[in-house]
Amino acid sequence: MSQLIPADGILIDPILDGTHELWHDGLARQPYGRFWQAQRATPWGQRRLTRWALVDGARLLCSAKLYTFDAVLDGRALQVAGIGAVFTPIPERGRGAAADLLARLMDHASGNGYDAALLFSEIGPDYYARLGFVTIPLADLTVLVVEDPRRGAPAIMVRSGEDRDLADIASIDAARAAPARFHLERDRDLIKFSIAKRRLHAALAAPGTRELQFFIAEEGASAVAYVVISVKGDEWTIDSCGDRDPAGARLGGLLQVLIAREPSRRRPTIKAWLPESLRPPQLRIVDASPSRDVMMIRPLNDRGRPTAPLAASDIVYWRGDHF
Repeated sequence: MSQLIPADGILIDPILDGTHELWHDGLARQPYGRFWQAQRATPWGQRRLTRWALVDGARLLCSAKLYTFDAVLDGRALQVAGIGAVFTPIPERGRGAAADLLARLMDHASGNGYDAALLFSEIGPDYYARLGFVTIPLADLTVLVVEDPRRGAPAIMVRSGEDRDLADIASIDAARAAPARFHLERDRDLIKFSIAKRRLHAALAAPGTRELQFFIAEEGASAVAYVVISVKGDEWTIDSCGDRDPAGARLGGLLQVLIAREPSRRRPTIKAWLPESLRPPQLRIVDASPSRDVMMIRPLNDRGRPTAPLAASDIVYWRGDHF
């Protein structure tokens, strides 16, 4: 008879062997395993990130990651179970193991006080819709930093971000997210985990293939705007960003400074998930399309049920919190 158990000990290696083929994202097998262990070793990961397996005796049927988040939905604080990396070994596919695992994980989450389940689908919404999940609209944006014709940089104080800036960033994020119907509560530990995860990925990848950039604009020794960017070749992905200015002008200036560092270099393609409330005047959206990673939610009780369908304008969710 199958059962759901924590995926540790001898189960981890076969799970990582299988998931590496699908989600290595440029990491060789050994660094991929180190990447998982390093995430689990962070303060946030120790409390909030686990892996679970559906087994029948010694046979692995399916596995998944479970992230636990604090969130807000329609003004209500709630606990959210994020389900990621659902993996079924090839010999077990087509037998309903993934649906069984998901049902048991949601029962486990519900029994431990969680109000909603959240996931990202790479295979479109149909499969998970049959399991009761509803799409939350997100847009993949391509943005352009509007520069001075002379390619100069605005006169703002920009420096590398540090741990001492995390409290300011949490405050900036909270103010931006407050009007949204759905958002995660990004406290200091979650912000640090998100940045550390990208740094680890860059460090474990082949030399020169990835980089993590974390910068703030500073006024009076405090961070007033920030940006976290994953760099891969000529593509930048904005993992998260923010500005105390509701219009985002200081964030736009910060990005102008980063672009102007190398005037002769080809300008990067910049990808982002930006909430509709954040449109810096120095940025222009050149392309927008529904996200390829479809975010979906399923209520586990009445607290986790939206009062009305969620629209893109109702969401603040950062690419750096994708799982």
